[in-house]
Amino acid sequence: MNTKIFINSIVGVALAATLCSCDENAWNDKLDGFKDADDNTTPEQVEAVEYTLTAADYKSIASNATNVALAGDDLKAALTAVGTRGYFSDQIPAADYAPAFLASKFYYLDKGSSVKLTYRTQHGLPAELAEAAGAQLYTVSSDNYQQDVWESDENYIDAFAPSKPASRFIPSILSENVDPGDGGYCVVTYSEASQEPVFGGGDTPEPPAPWAPGSEIGDVAVGDNVDLKAVVTAICAQGYVVTDNSGSIFVYKGSSFDASSVAIGEQQNISGSIGAYNGGLQVTGSSATVEVIGKQAVSYPAPQVMTGADVDAACTRTGDHLAIYAQLTGKAVVTERNINIVVDGASTGQGSLYQGTADQKAAFTNDAQVTLTGYFIAIAGKRYLSFVATSINGKAIPAASASSPRKAVAADVPTTAVNVLYHYENGRWNVASGFNTLSPADYKAMGQQYVNISAADAAKYLPVYLRNKYPYAQNGDVQNVMYLVYNSTDKTTNYFCDQYIYNGSAWTLNDGIVTETNQFVNLGDRWIYDPTVYITLPSGRGQTFSATYYQACVDWVYDNICVPMGDTSITSGLYWITKYGNNEYYSGTSAYQNNVDLRPGSAREQYAAGYEGMTDEQVVALMKKRFMEEVMPGALAKLHPDAKPMEGIDLIYQITFGVYTGESATYVARFKVTAPGTFVPVDCTWDD
Repeated sequence: MNTKIFINSIVGVALAATLCSCDENAWNDKLDGFKDADDNTTPEQVEAVEYTLTAADYKSIASNATNVALAGDDLKAALTAVGTRGYFSDQIPAADYAPAFLASKFYYLDKGSSVKLTYRTQHGLPAELAEAAGAQLYTVSSDNYQQDVWESDENYIDAFAPSKPASRFIPSILSENVDPGDGGYCVVTYSEASQEPVFGGGDTPEPPAPWAPGSEIGDVAVGDNVDLKAVVTAICAQGYVVTDNSGSIFVYKGSSFDASSVAIGEQQNISGSIGAYNGGLQVTGSSATVEVIGKQAVSYPAPQVMTGADVDAACTRTGDHLAIYAQLTGKAVVTERNINIVVDGASTGQGSLYQGTADQKAAFTNDAQVTLTGYFIAIAGKRYLSFVATSINGKAIPAASASSPRKAVAADVPTTAVNVLYHYENGRWNVASGFNTLSPADYKAMGQQYVNISAADAAKYLPVYLRNKYPYAQNGDVQNVMYLVYNSTDKTTNYFCDQYIYNGSAWTLNDGIVTETNQFVNLGDRWIYDPTVYITLPSGRGQTFSATYYQACVDWVYDNICVPMGDTSITSGLYWITKYGNNEYYSGTSAYQNNVDLRPGSAREQYAAGYEGMTDEQVVALMKKRFMEEVMPGALAKLHPDAKPMEGIDLIYQITFGVYTGESATYVARFKVTAPGTFVPVDCTWDD
């Protein structure tokens, strides 16, 4: 994401180092392609090229070995994001990371060549967005609930409740388990109950509605969105099998699944989508919503006993199938990675323990004759029948270790999975103010199959999410949203963090992304960036960086215009500056809304005498002229007194800023440094 570097320039770094050892004509010598006095050769290929980066180019930039070394471990994730998101950032600026790409792309160009490179980049967003996107992750454990929250071996649930709110306990849980030195943000995943559990004693609670398994599993198909009422009947290291009156199906959870978090006999209401893997139907557990209703005893049907011929026949089946409760007998072949069962009479297929837990694997001995009973859920490699085990040689084998069994939860109530971002500040973990983290139910409401969302869908659905969550939002309100995005290239899921600003009628993405065209030049041994300084001033209240510039504008008007008129206080409200002292109508700059207010009516309301006899168009034209020729140059001189002209190249300060005329718009103004701390206007896009 982003860092707190809002001004992107290499002035005084690489360029200064290049120039300091050259004579006064050296810069031009390198650019115009002439031959040196002692060199009778002429560069073979000196060109001025215009080029726009493609999606493939951003990926190349992110994987370039020179750039990887430059980023190091600290900026590794930020560099990877350039490839996945398709734009540079304040952490990974084009000035530093485009040169290596240009050296590779335009290897045939000689010194003196130049490339006008068009690219997308993200400027000026608060540093906390990048920091939050790199947050640590912590899931509140069953032990946390029992020991830290409910403090009881008998009366507890694996969730927070109204009398035990998460905000009361999570700070201390994080203090004991998360090192804030690894990043000051942490996304905490936990469960919460909307009603109090009843542990016995006191008033007799109203009995819950009777629960019974449904009959939906037998009719599911790939792509279905389903609501199942089923019982957990088998567990492995990456999921579990549930059974209702019509059949059984595997619920795939993935490598992060904790087998001890589910118990045989749990009654579950499951809402999710149906997928398939290796010919086996399954519930996509990563995006499913699961409600644990209670527990019951489990009895298994007579298993389908599979002979060698049956095993071979199963390898030839087509289509996607439900789990089958089955049994096979043969010799165990135990390796470091797999446990397979060789069945007499089978020439092609073998049985295979699917993702066994440590205790399940320990029940098998190499070369021993075994009888494996469990759920046949899929076929791997067209020959291995994957079994989620329930017993071996007639003896039940546990999912969780006997040395650390999962304690039975003392009361079952409906719970909801929640994700919340916490921030470490002032020596304590607190809920991060202004941040919203999507939870599983949010992804489901957006129609997502998994617990993640694409960047394109995020731009479409997050404004609706914020509108529903904040129905009384006021103009200028700011909210940040954390959401998970799946990267199909490296098969990882990472948090993104976007900022939205309410404009009075809708939440709009403040992504800070702009398309820029800048020049890079070939010095012979390397490419360097033509050091234009870019300053982006995001509009809206609470933009600290923008307010620094706009307040400097207001201060300039007070010192240079109002004081000579006799004003003695910036908050007097007598002339061009309002009584709040943070916005002026000489040129319209506001350090409150962080924009330029060009409404002629508001200007007259503040100081009517200043615009007497002028039309609205004349008022606006005068305010624009003052902004370009007086006010912003004055503010830049105050904030950048060390800016100096550069030999042989124009040093430009480019300002991207917001304007309000009753409607919001964004413009770009350019100023050239002509003397130390002196800025003169070049142009502004509001004149286009």
